Amino acid sequence: MEKQLFDVTIIGGGPAGLNAALVLGRARKKVALIDDSRHRNAVTKAVHGFLTRDGISPIEFRRIAKEEISAYPSVSFVPDTAVSITGSDGHFQVETGQGEAFISKKVLFTVGMKDQPLSIPGLAEVYGKSAFVCPYCDGWELRDQQLVIINKGPELMHFAPVISGWTNRFIICTNGPDELTDAHREELKQHHVPLYDSPIRQIDSNDGIVQQVVLEDGTIIPCRGIFFKPDLVTGSDLPQRIGCEMTEWGAVVIDEFGKTSIPGVYGAGDAASRMHQAIAAASTGAFAAAVINNELNAEAWGNNR
Repeated sequence: MEKQLFDVTIIGGGPAGLNAALVLGRARKKVALIDDSRHRNAVTKAVHGFLTRDGISPIEFRRIAKEEISAYPSVSFVPDTAVSITGSDGHFQVETGQGEAFISKKVLFTVGMKDQPLSIPGLAEVYGKSAFVCPYCDGWELRDQQLVIINKGPELMHFAPVISGWTNRFIICTNGPDELTDAHREELKQHHVPLYDSPIRQIDSNDGIVQQVVLEDGTIIPCRGIFFKPDLVTGSDLPQRIGCEMTEWGAVVIDEFGKTSIPGVYGAGDAASRMHQAIAAASTGAFAAAVINNELNAEAWGNNR
């Protein structure tokens, strides 16, 4: 197996990984960006809230990013999946599914998050077309529309006031026990928000546009859009497998500099945050790249005395 030498291996090619590659490429660092092109936002039509790129398709966003990064020849794109990491700070070995091996001084995880299978019949057909998870990304397109919110418990009581900035025409389906307190139910009642706890039988749609939500008790709720709470896991189990500390919700624990619990290993983007927006992921990727570059330069400076 031929081993290729790099300063940094980036695992994951979303906004965080791409922005990190851009910063490191401009810093003259040799970078391998490993990405299998199985992106969570592949179901969505547009990226929103990203200055100068508002409304761009995810595919076009990545095409432009790679074109810009290609101006820096020290960055290599590897269309593959990272399957194992061994070694330690200064000498990591990353192996891929196709049998390539990359030796690098540092590793940056930008693996994002991925959805667990959607258990509600009909939800997969509307996801990314008229059913979404983030109102900051897609609330404008559904402004003033009749919506169904699929959520429950304390997170619902955070989400309800947030979505009210886009529309006051929404109904809550908890798809089972609501996990709310009496005070929470009274609060929703005071704001004239209908609440249904019957399980959801199915979501009916036409060409990806939701028409109605049908509950097990026979209730039919017409609507034009849905926001739901996804069940997420990290886009790769490699961080956990190599011993990175993880949060209770499954994200990689990082400090204010993007460092994980393992020296020489960093994290950025959705896999290390609850700020699941493209522009937030890109910014954390850029910052982690700068920290990595500074650390590499300091190590080289010390070794050259």
